[in-house]
Amino acid sequence: MTLIKSISGIRGTIGGKPGDNLTPLDVVKFATSYGVWLKRRAQANKPKVIIGRDARISGPMVKQLIGSTLMGLGIDVVDIDLATTPTTEMAVTNLKANGGIIITASHNPKQWNALKLLNEKGEFLNGEDGEMILGIAENESLLNEITYADVDELGKLSTDTDQLEKHIDEILALPYVDVRSIKEAKLTIAIDCVNSVGGIAIPALLKRLGVNDIIELFTEPNGYFPHNPEPLPENLGAISEAVLKSSAHLGFVVDPDVDRLAIVNEDGSMFGEEYTLVAVADYLLKYKPGNTVSNLSSSRALRDVTLATGNNYYASAVGEVNVVEMMKSQNASIGGEGNGGIILPDLHYGRDALVGIALFLTHYVKSGLKCSELRATYPEYFISKNKIELSPELDVDLILENVKTKYSEEKVSTVDGVKIDFPDCWVHLRKSNTEPIIRIYSEAKSMAEANGIARQIINDIEQM
Repeated sequence: MTLIKSISGIRGTIGGKPGDNLTPLDVVKFATSYGVWLKRRAQANKPKVIIGRDARISGPMVKQLIGSTLMGLGIDVVDIDLATTPTTEMAVTNLKANGGIIITASHNPKQWNALKLLNEKGEFLNGEDGEMILGIAENESLLNEITYADVDELGKLSTDTDQLEKHIDEILALPYVDVRSIKEAKLTIAIDCVNSVGGIAIPALLKRLGVNDIIELFTEPNGYFPHNPEPLPENLGAISEAVLKSSAHLGFVVDPDVDRLAIVNEDGSMFGEEYTLVAVADYLLKYKPGNTVSNLSSSRALRDVTLATGNNYYASAVGEVNVVEMMKSQNASIGGEGNGGIILPDLHYGRDALVGIALFLTHYVKSGLKCSELRATYPEYFISKNKIELSPELDVDLILENVKTKYSEEKVSTVDGVKIDFPDCWVHLRKSNTEPIIRIYSEAKSMAEANGIARQIINDIEQM
């Protein structure tokens, strides 16, 4: 069982002992720390915080603990309940709140949950703010000195069930989304929402886009994930079969909090999560030329597509906050991460599978191609994603330093872990922010080559 504390929040498994797992005491402590930080930052008489959650079984319990703690600090709480991560992010600015907390462990299995923390812009906290909250949470003497609000100063609780509709309204208002063309295409689309909030949001969006023939898989938001909730090919057999059986034009898959989007071709094959952002960026840059950003573990295909349009591509450290910071500094038109996360600044600075669906469908119907044919228009790369479980005796920093030294004659980046760029492939090693593992991603022109370079690095580590 695990408790992971990072600048973006706290993530852990439900149950167990305080300090080792995500227990009620840990939830209250971290919510208190966030509330103290927020009150200092907001300098408002009555700050306001938005709380949204995915459909995890533990969600209602965690939500009540967070809401009660914040109200006890004199902070007003707006509960939007079952909501996607991007919907919660947008609600912060739409409702003029001072911050937000998203209760979701993203792609982790059902025993996990997490508190993802937002600032007044509806964006994840930067390193400085995150460290400040962690410092409060780990300082027992400071926590003991916190004064909660008296009875007349308690925060108020309100609910708001309109935020998804407003989110969809803003997506449909984008000049790059062609609802008429999508509707006229009379599409049949299969969806897998892993029994979380996508089961509410994706059908609602598709119907507003004029898609009436929807093949729904796992759309009941009960938190009982029918398969591993990470939208990777090995977990998507059911929707692949559904696309073929129903002769659907394509399929969409989202993770439990709907910030990642995977696509299934009409023949049941995978479009590839790395190519979700590539395809959407290719479409958008035709209408809004500009720079693009993805992280160091994302495919070179986005770079290739961007350069082909005469724009510039930039790579950031892994993590949404890092991608967003670079997008702002480079005035990017679009960006995101190779795990199917799309960030469109015209809407908001957060990964958003809903806007990804709307943009991709517009691109798809305008192309006149089958989904697999559209995929074939992009540069062919293959990514191998591997990991090494961490044990207490493993010195990660030493391992990364040794790998850097061994390959010092190649182009090496240490912006985030160690990335080695070979002429025809690359490999990226970094310690995960959300799990006790080292991630090892490699990319090449064939899967055999990508797996080969990953195995080479893993062998190097084992020998070390």
